[in-house]
Amino acid sequence: MNHFKDLGIKTEVNFFVGRSIDLDQITNISIQVFDFKVEPSKVKPGTDYLTLQIELENAKRIVFTGATLLIQAIKKIPKDKFPFITTIVKTEKYYEFT
Repeated sequence: MNHFKDLGIKTEVNFFVGRSIDLDQITNISIQVFDFKVEPSKVKPGTDYLTLQIELENAKRIVFTGATLLIQAIKKIPKDKFPFITTIVKTEKYYEFT
């Protein structure tokens, strides 16, 4: 009988870790972004939402948002540029990376 360890299968971690944190709680604070994913929203059909894996104060956290400009911007960042440090700021109408 085969042992799993002998099959040469490498598992991929494709989930984010940490407690979720509201976007407003990290606005205007320097954070480190490790990864992201964009998926269709289950709450607002026809739109997307962004999941960010961040680190804040030496703790991994997860941020969920439908902020369109954040989604557009993060899609343009090459994967080899992660992790990166940024601050998310809120203007009168939208959020953006700085």
